[in-house]
Amino acid sequence: MKLLIQIPCLNEEKTLPLVIESIPKKIKGVSSIKILVIDDGSTDNTVAVAKQLGVDYIIRHGRNKGLARSFTDGINECLRLGADIIVNTDADNQYPQKDIPRLIEPILKGRADMVIANRQTDKITHFSPLKKFFQWFGSAIVRYLSHSKIPDAVSGFRAYSRKAAMQLTVVTEFSYVIETIIQSQTKRIAMESVDVITNPPTRPSRLFKNMFQHMRHSGASIIRVYTMYRPLLVFVMVGSVIFLAGFLFSLRFTFYLVLGQGGGHIQSLILAAVLMMIGFQTAMTGLVTDLIAINRKIIEDVLLRIKKREYKSDTVLSISTKRKPRQPRDTTYEKKYRYMVN
Repeated sequence: MKLLIQIPCLNEEKTLPLVIESIPKKIKGVSSIKILVIDDGSTDNTVAVAKQLGVDYIIRHGRNKGLARSFTDGINECLRLGADIIVNTDADNQYPQKDIPRLIEPILKGRADMVIANRQTDKITHFSPLKKFFQWFGSAIVRYLSHSKIPDAVSGFRAYSRKAAMQLTVVTEFSYVIETIIQSQTKRIAMESVDVITNPPTRPSRLFKNMFQHMRHSGASIIRVYTMYRPLLVFVMVGSVIFLAGFLFSLRFTFYLVLGQGGGHIQSLILAAVLMMIGFQTAMTGLVTDLIAINRKIIEDVLLRIKKREYKSDTVLSISTKRKPRQPRDTTYEKKYRYMVN
């Protein structure tokens, strides 16, 4: 069982050593543990530090691409390298790497294909009461929409089986955390949660400037992803609300018409007609988007088949010839480190 631990980095020369040094060297049930660092356009000595620490693989973006892109590139590289289990952790040393064995245990035992660490945000002392509330509220919304039981939806400390990682297709640019939960539940990927205690903070978050920016981006991601996977439901609900508003205005006009005062309330009739037409058209748009969603599912199935063939052939080549897997044309090598400059 081969485990790859991927660490997205952006100017993490000071905290990366804390993460690398705390990663377990041996885990029961795992035959190989490798570390992959994804450098997302760092301007400090992150890459040099990673080399000094002896990490096994490095992917380097020529410029900053964002957390979602770094996560996706890391997952694809881990699959190409033949990983059976992939653990994603942050480079700011927020998460306790000593709990990696507990994080991957449900996958090793076959109970789950995706495991998300629960930071127990209500117990984090440096979180304000307002932040704790919004963390809980946001996770509750994701649980409701995805019909999952994940208590900490935005936790980045996660483990994926090879099967689950092959099925993930991240399209959002801000962050992958919410999208992968909704997507996994839609694809019937078994998920579990493991409680962990986070380490003391080492620096402010670089993903967002403040809590309200995080809420805005997360809210947009939730709406976008849910609409992508449940388009008919979303458009029918929105269309029904608009249609109902128009229907209520029509009742108002009818009431005054019965009283013989319909001529003075013609505006209600016009507004009712407009709203009811818009509501009906919105609902019909849901049918079109649902057909597009079916096409997306077909494309995802084709992409999954391509991944299986590509990564399976790479793995077989690596084992049978004892050489490095076949490399894409857009990469260059220096010793054992792989650089992807985009």
